[in-house]
Amino acid sequence: MYLKKVDGPRQVTLPDGTVLSRADLPAEETRRWVASRKAVVVKAVAYGLLSREEALKRYALSEEEFELWRLAIEEHGESALKVTAIQKYRQL
Repeated sequence: MYLKKVDGPRQVTLPDGTVLSRADLPAEETRRWVASRKAVVVKAVAYGLLSREEALKRYALSEEEFELWRLAIEEHGESALKVTAIQKYRQL
């Protein structure tokens, strides 16, 4: 079996004991961002599976967009990433 050379770890263990690996990440060509995919990318960056710069480049995200995802999870949990919940959690 051939393993592609990658910078950084291939998997990380999250505080709840689950393992997040590069195989769990959304495909690079992802364009439809559901809450679960956003959450996986934010977790990958937070726990060192991907660097922030690598995530931004890989998924063609802006700094602002990624930061909004991160803050939504930090302040309100993963449910705040759902499109239908944006207005509920949006601060005026």
